[in-house]
Amino acid sequence: MLLIGLDLAWGEKNSDGVCLIRYDRRRARLLGYAYPHGDAALIAAIAPHLQPAEPAFAAIDAPIVCPNRTGARPVDRLTHTLFHREHAACHPANLTQCPRPPRVLARLANDLDFVAGWQGSAPRLAAEVYPHPAMVRLFRLPRIIKYKKGPVAARRLEFRRLQRLLRTLLAAEFAFLTLDAETPALLAAPWSKPVEDRTDALFCALIALWHVHHRGARSEILGDLATGFILLPSSSSAAHA
Repeated sequence: MLLIGLDLAWGEKNSDGVCLIRYDRRRARLLGYAYPHGDAALIAAIAPHLQPAEPAFAAIDAPIVCPNRTGARPVDRLTHTLFHREHAACHPANLTQCPRPPRVLARLANDLDFVAGWQGSAPRLAAEVYPHPAMVRLFRLPRIIKYKKGPVAARRLEFRRLQRLLRTLLAAEFAFLTLDAETPALLAAPWSKPVEDRTDALFCALIALWHVHHRGARSEILGDLATGFILLPSSSSAAHA
């Protein structure tokens, strides 16, 4: 099974972080990363790694199911209820603000046979994930790691903290995952936008691996397929970090 972690740009300006893992009978191997720009390049980065009829699971950090043209989705509002204390609520998502993610889902469906979902008979599934609350749970944090906003020096300190926590998480919960040569270097590299985006993609791929490895038993779904959903590690399955 191919697992895909995708830090998807909401608009057309930025590149997408991609991390690829192959999972086979409770063992996993990290294949590598890509940093494509645009829909066609994203498909081209993923397609060569998919074997004919191979199952796949994509964990995508973007609102891929977003039917509302304005306002916020019910799942966005739910994250404010559940995670406001941790500062881990979602930004409001709608088609006016983020037209690209649903379009990418349609392209994944048309070109590579993905459907939105987290379980069921479809061999290739794509689920929205949101790293901030997932990090709060897996790292057992009282607040999010604030590497996205704020003064540059503080953000870079927080990013180094994220790298340390990821190294600890990999050793504690993903010992069955064989890393490639790039990942240790990535988790020691100074901050840059490409490094951040690839690191976010790695974390998304780990959410996918967590979900598949535990067969959904240690995952939680917020929302629904009709109005938008987010896949999270369950609150009872946090790892020591």
